[in-house]
Amino acid sequence: MWIYEKKLQYPVRVSKCDLRMAKLLLEQYGGADGELAAALRYLNQRYTIPDKVIGLLNDIGTEEFAHLEMIATMVYKLTKDATVEDLQEAGLDPHYVAHDRALFYENAGGVPWTAAYIQAKGDPIADLYEDIAAEEKARATYQWLIDMTDDVDLQDGLKFLREREIIHSLRFREAVEILKSEREAKKVF
Repeated sequence: MWIYEKKLQYPVRVSKCDLRMAKLLLEQYGGADGELAAALRYLNQRYTIPDKVIGLLNDIGTEEFAHLEMIATMVYKLTKDATVEDLQEAGLDPHYVAHDRALFYENAGGVPWTAAYIQAKGDPIADLYEDIAAEEKARATYQWLIDMTDDVDLQDGLKFLREREIIHSLRFREAVEILKSEREAKKVF
């Protein structure tokens, strides 16, 4: 079903070790509006969505996994040269004690990811509106992350991710209109 290319969807560069930003980026790794929750939400919802838009959920859900990989790479690059003392000063000592330097699905506050973040109502239009909201929340978070760093290399990757959230939101809006027009069409038998 998928072909994996051993490269990121978009290059990830960082200019410096920045543990504060790494900690903030965890919001998009394991937070309620992050990439993991989005990927699983869309790939789960595709089972109860009409055939006309099922491919959209599959495509965007898959792309969200590529975004998750980008976020993981950013966190790794921002933390790879840090000492244990640096991690402690940045407030990452609870993470270090539980996971060493391994990535773990948690938000910026250290709260573990939960399946409660995934919504699936079973009503295609309700689910697509949920998806639009998820994309808009992710877009806003990316903007706020961009605002929190002066690292232009990191900003570049975050801007790419922000723009993809906008595209996803637009595609979900188009799907809502397709389903609404189909629902409102008169059925003649």
